[in-house]
Amino acid sequence: MHISAKADYATRALLELASDPGRPLSCEAIASSQEIPFRFLKSVVGELRRAGLVRSQRGCEGGYWLGRPADEIALLDVVRAVDGELITLRGQPLTGLDYPGPAVGLPGVWRRVESDAAAVLGALTLSALLPAGAREQPSAIGAA
Repeated sequence: MHISAKADYATRALLELASDPGRPLSCEAIASSQEIPFRFLKSVVGELRRAGLVRSQRGCEGGYWLGRPADEIALLDVVRAVDGELITLRGQPLTGLDYPGPAVGLPGVWRRVESDAAAVLGALTLSALLPAGAREQPSAIGAA
């Protein structure tokens, strides 16, 4: 299984935002804090914004915030926002995959791997990944 740099960087950026949801962060601040290449992060944050996982505001008071509370953003949401399909085979989704003869059972294995991975990633929220002292207060999301 392959975890893309986009998925890793997107999750790290969202965790940075979740650690202090009351104030916006610039891409520069996130990139610096997480040691992520700025230009790459800028495009990843654009995908997160289009998926509704972050919101942005321009100007000197601007930056990025979480698009919804950290306890409502699962890792599965993040991966799908930046990578699309969770698991592909040679770039194609696993739906409709069919093999002949002795390999007939293999597509079911690949779909089971995808299902199990989705269950793990769907059960983990950003909030659950934050260190105990950095967990957001529920009222902080709407305060900005």
